Amino acid sequence: MHGVIGEARARSLQTGRSGRYLLGTLMTATVTLVAAPLLCIPSLAALWAERHRRRAGALLDRPVEPRPYALRRDLAWLVTQVATGLPAGTFALLCLGNLLLTLVVTVGWWAFPTSDPPRLLLGVPIDSWGPALTINLAQFLLLAALATIALPPLARVHARCCLAVLAPSPAEQLAARVTELTRTRADVLQAHGAELRRIERDLHDGTQARLVAIAIRLAVAGESLPQDPDAAAALVRQAQAETEEAMTELRSVIRTIYPPVLADQGLVGALGTLATRAGVPTRIDIGEFGEVPAAVEAVAYFAVTEALANIARHSRATKAAVRVTRNGVMLSAEITDDGTGGADASRGSGLDGIRRRAAALDGTMKISSPPGGPTTITVELPCV
Repeated sequence: MHGVIGEARARSLQTGRSGRYLLGTLMTATVTLVAAPLLCIPSLAALWAERHRRRAGALLDRPVEPRPYALRRDLAWLVTQVATGLPAGTFALLCLGNLLLTLVVTVGWWAFPTSDPPRLLLGVPIDSWGPALTINLAQFLLLAALATIALPPLARVHARCCLAVLAPSPAEQLAARVTELTRTRADVLQAHGAELRRIERDLHDGTQARLVAIAIRLAVAGESLPQDPDAAAALVRQAQAETEEAMTELRSVIRTIYPPVLADQGLVGALGTLATRAGVPTRIDIGEFGEVPAAVEAVAYFAVTEALANIARHSRATKAAVRVTRNGVMLSAEITDDGTGGADASRGSGLDGIRRRAAALDGTMKISSPPGGPTTITVELPCV
């Protein structure tokens, strides 16, 4: 019973949503027809077309990506909008308008008596409660069924038509792809250069300095060995301690290049270890994703590491969750927290580093972090 009620409610909401879309389409198609000369101005045509492209995407629950500007395509859409929007919107207006009129007449015919009783679509005069409660009810149910059956697919067809007319051509898609790859390549080179400088700085300021100190101590120990063996032994012990510290620093640098835990435990084990060391309680959900390239494993691991570090430092979260799944060739890592939100990769934070690492493999990073939270970071990486 509850399932039937839920399904009926969902159909009603879908019909209402489709009806609002089509009525809005009728209004905008009328505006397009009346203001056609004004809308032929390139900037206005682009804004008008983009608004309707986003409306269509919202109806279809389909993300709308940025597109290259093309005046010819926008002008073609203006014609299509008038040719398809007017009849589709008019049909929705007649259907919903008569539905509302039937309801009003059924309830209120007696309050405003006239010499000519009202007649609806079926042509039967409404002059008593009998026709009002039978004929009008049948007409109301008929129109409601028609709206439920016809409006949602009609709205979807119009929305798909809108997106199809405004979709970039193959040549434009190729040009946009080349532009994106050029930008990604520049980001990768910049990130690679920054990574090399960081590694060089770590080696120069840390490991190299310790190795120089070790060499100096061993040289002094060699010179003082004949005269003062105890002092030489002390210097050797100090050099040994410095050697162990240098090895620790060197392992730390290597870990930032390719974490040894990935080689030892794989991505599943590495993420499990990472969750136990996170600054907030973290739940791990890892599906079956088979064999993954080492570069993809490293980027996924770094993305989760950086995201959990940001959560611990900035989010004021009480819990976090990491979910890693694979759908075809795409590996997806989703990190969520219940913190204060407001995460923004454009500020040049560690999130931008995640984006750059993902882009280096032709992957993507998406952030949903409204003020007040929650925050969800999704990294998708192709496993090819």
